[in-house]
Amino acid sequence: MLIQQNVDGSNSFNRSWNEFKVGFNDSRGNYWLGNELLHQMTSSESYKLRFDLQAINDSWYYAEYSSFVVLSEASQYMLQVSGYSGNAGDALSYSNECGFTTYDRVNDASGNNCAADRGGGFWYSSCVYCGVNVARGRPDDFKWRGLVDGYYGDTNFDLQTTRMWLTC
Repeated sequence: MLIQQNVDGSNSFNRSWNEFKVGFNDSRGNYWLGNELLHQMTSSESYKLRFDLQAINDSWYYAEYSSFVVLSEASQYMLQVSGYSGNAGDALSYSNECGFTTYDRVNDASGNNCAADRGGGFWYSSCVYCGVNVARGRPDDFKWRGLVDGYYGDTNFDLQTTRMWLTC
């Protein structure tokens, strides 16, 4: 099941808490399923998460997580993720146990508002390692920073298109 698609890196993901809660899509194909539905689905059944990532040089990468849970709104839709495999580097684990941040609700650890700074809501720790919802083309943004044992791997790249999928 498709839960996220960012086809053009526009500011389509610079949305409010309520918009991310219920989900949205636009005429260009940018899409977010909705945090409340993600919570309901992942709290009642076991799901895996897969990222399909197209870099600006047209190369494709993927990252899979064997366990993916989104907690309730009372916990700020906290992310619980583990079990990485793939060729993209483990960027999402940096956001494990983080609440969801939007421009109008800050739950990141940066001391700033990462969603406002980066142009899109997501599970941020100290801003972006897994930047699938950020607005593209901002200076000094790492769109996908692969982590290996807490250090940057060699899979840091700028993103063109991203998709997130739930699988059983």
